[in-house]
Amino acid sequence: MSPTSHDLRPAQDDQGLNASPQLPDGVKNYLIDIDGTITEDVPNEEPERMATCEPFPDALETLNKWYDEGHIITFFTSRTEDHRDVTEEWLNRHGFKYQGLLMGKPRGGNYHWVDNHIVRATRYEGQFTDLVREQKTVEVFKGA
Repeated sequence: MSPTSHDLRPAQDDQGLNASPQLPDGVKNYLIDIDGTITEDVPNEEPERMATCEPFPDALETLNKWYDEGHIITFFTSRTEDHRDVTEEWLNRHGFKYQGLLMGKPRGGNYHWVDNHIVRATRYEGQFTDLVREQKTVEVFKGA
């Protein structure tokens, strides 16, 4: 499968109504932060650093490997639309392979993502490696 095209599978809800389509089994939809995750933590208030910072080598290697394996790579950043051109130029200059770039992620951390699809969160702690599965405590909605 081409890393840039994915055939979505039709899906139905519990009542048999059409629901949002799903990616094929095994394809992951990665949302990757930029500042502090694939490069140094550059605040929006210092945009001149966005053009000159260097990528973390393990991030470039790992993300491009995931892309080549057929996964979807979308960068999701707190940088604003005013920073789109410098961000796209930086990603392309350093050779990052990706399908999308979403600007304007809320700032401040402590993210809680609520979705009707499976969401897996991975906190970046200084090095990109292959992911391993571990049991952790998560907050969930209490059933009725």
